[in-house]
Amino acid sequence: MPHFSIEYSANLDERVDMQALCALISRTVLETGLFEVGAVRVRAFRAEAYSIADALPENGFIDMSFRIGQGRTDEEKRRTGEAIFKAVGDYLAPLFDTPHFALSLEIREIHPDLSWKKNAIHPRLRGK
Repeated sequence: MPHFSIEYSANLDERVDMQALCALISRTVLETGLFEVGAVRVRAFRAEAYSIADALPENGFIDMSFRIGQGRTDEEKRRTGEAIFKAVGDYLAPLFDTPHFALSLEIREIHPDLSWKKNAIHPRLRGK
């Protein structure tokens, strides 16, 4: 149940292809070998209202949140976070050429007793 959410400032619309970024993150998550294809969800949410640092209009941000189920070691989670952060950082490298961009990533584990799921995609992808 890896759910990846991207929240981003609206002023990045013309500078970042969010669909391509979502696809990049999905590929990177799957390349770790730790997650099942049918479980991966990546989505982006545009923040229309925001205030960043010194409130300059050119300031922008991308805040990434990765919620995963329990069962992976700290090392596996660290490697996954590093792989995602590197792939996204490389993709967004031009934004770091200005002093107006912030990128963050947090991985959180979901408590299994406090999470409910029903997935009709798994049986199709598993061939059942």
